[in-house]
Amino acid sequence: MVDHTPSLESILVIIPTYNEAPNIETIIGRLRAAVPAAHVLVADDNSPDGTGAIADRLAASDDHVHVMHRKGKEGLGAAYLAGFAWALDAGYEVIVEMDADGSHQPEQLPLLLDALATADMVKGSRYVKGGSVVNWPAHRKFISRGGSVYSRLVLGVPVNDMTGGFTAFRASTLRAIGLDQIASAGYCFQIDLVRRAHAKGLVIKEVPIEFVERELGVSKMDQSIVSEALYRTTAWGVQHRAQQVWGLKDKVLKPGDAKKVASDARDKVQPTVDKVIHVAGDARHKVADAAEDAREKVEPVVKKVVHAAEDAIDKVQPSVDKVVEAVKPTVDKVVDHLPPKVAEKIHPAAPRRGADDES
Repeated sequence: MVDHTPSLESILVIIPTYNEAPNIETIIGRLRAAVPAAHVLVADDNSPDGTGAIADRLAASDDHVHVMHRKGKEGLGAAYLAGFAWALDAGYEVIVEMDADGSHQPEQLPLLLDALATADMVKGSRYVKGGSVVNWPAHRKFISRGGSVYSRLVLGVPVNDMTGGFTAFRASTLRAIGLDQIASAGYCFQIDLVRRAHAKGLVIKEVPIEFVERELGVSKMDQSIVSEALYRTTAWGVQHRAQQVWGLKDKVLKPGDAKKVASDARDKVQPTVDKVIHVAGDARHKVADAAEDAREKVEPVVKKVVHAAEDAIDKVQPSVDKVVEAVKPTVDKVVDHLPPKVAEKIHPAAPRRGADDES
């Protein structure tokens, strides 16, 4: 639904913050250098570390920097929705989402803006050719990549990085997707925006970016955010697939057409089922491969431990033998003064006192 090229003199970058005092001044400086025409809105959730005060100081000396002070921490989605409303009211034609921690590099923003000339929504993507993730632990990569794959399959949306948060929108896109109906707050907020844009038939493009893990501050990701994303995405997926199947009922059925309707429904759903089975199979093989890799890595260590234990025994054994030899005469003397039957049980090799030994 691309109708015209948006004005690059009318850009607002929304940066939601909560305890980003170590990062906010640096990221705004980099952004202003990368795209001097862009305006910045810091949507601060009443950060206890003084992020809002730093943003106010920057805004006082730069008319391209604006600050929205929110009453408290209400989640990423709520901060962006408030920022979107502010941007639309102010008349900006291009609105951009960007993190404060440096993971979204401002120097790559021009790539998104260029692509927006022929799109309604552009996502900076980690999972297209040329995209990458730097310094992320394995479990974060699994959650992010897995979440994108799962969302794409269940929602039927042809976007590789469903969960990415470095995104540029036309103002017309945000007006079209029903912002007032969005209830998602955390990790799934980005998925919600993509699925709504796709459902409206809008043009969504992805450009490769290098995503860099934050160096300062603490990530806001936690289990509750992941759980909300999984729950909501699954619910949207079920709704989406049900609508696809239910849409078949609008056909005028003739006697015997029930089988054809059932077959059509199966043909629509089966590819998704096959993909899920394929992904599950890949996951099983990856787990097996990981277990084999772990065994191969651990086995040499175990061998080294056993070898070290054997060496230790070899070194200690002579000392043990010396101790045994030293106490042996004393043990023999004690055994000699015991009754024969007791002596034999304690020291079977001890000589027995026979009739010739008795006086």
